[in-house]
Amino acid sequence: MKNAHILLIEDDPAVARSLRDGLEREGYMVTWKDHGLDGVAFARESLPHLIILDVRLPDGSGFDFCRQLRASGLRQPILMLTVERDELDKVLGLEMGADDYVTKPYSLRELLSRVRAQLRRAYGEFSNAEADLLYVSDLVIDRGRGQVWRGTQFLALTPTEFRLLVFLAQHANQALSRGQIIDAVWGWDADMDSERAVNVHIRRLREKVEIDPANPALILTVPGVGYRLVTSPVLSP
Repeated sequence: MKNAHILLIEDDPAVARSLRDGLEREGYMVTWKDHGLDGVAFARESLPHLIILDVRLPDGSGFDFCRQLRASGLRQPILMLTVERDELDKVLGLEMGADDYVTKPYSLRELLSRVRAQLRRAYGEFSNAEADLLYVSDLVIDRGRGQVWRGTQFLALTPTEFRLLVFLAQHANQALSRGQIIDAVWGWDADMDSERAVNVHIRRLREKVEIDPANPALILTVPGVGYRLVTSPVLSP
């Protein structure tokens, strides 16, 4: 998606300049903010297509700013920059609503690949799809508009959560391995970190689509395999 507007929230001027130059060479428009509060305010006002968010910022944690962005109803892809080998950073970022992460130090080629993938999935595959509807239990999934409804209640899913729900719904009542989910939703090679990412996103998705997330009746865990979405909720006796 060329000409996409990317918001970069990064406090290190050298890192920011390098990223901005690389992204602009690819045809993206980039706005740089070096403080989290400024970045959140800009995102709310200007609605960029994608946000690159550093974990460590001078005025607070990138995790908190990610949570604020999602709490504001912003659904754009968020790609977090985390510290190498700090697995807690990765998991917390996903818990707060991030769609992907890149660990420092990273190659510009890898970051650009992740950016292109997030933009394609958020604005390409579903925005160009025919406006078909999927019905799962009491949910209506509108693939054309990228929206999910329960009656008159709009469920604010992130782009990754939406893709995950669509994939599960398209394979309803099938036990899907984490590897299958990774290939379809992220396109990564399966590894320990990416499998954990599936678990985190499933948990966040349950919080939004389940009536009782503590006792899921729609998205079930299949021990030793992965997950299964059932077309009719399993009611407790």
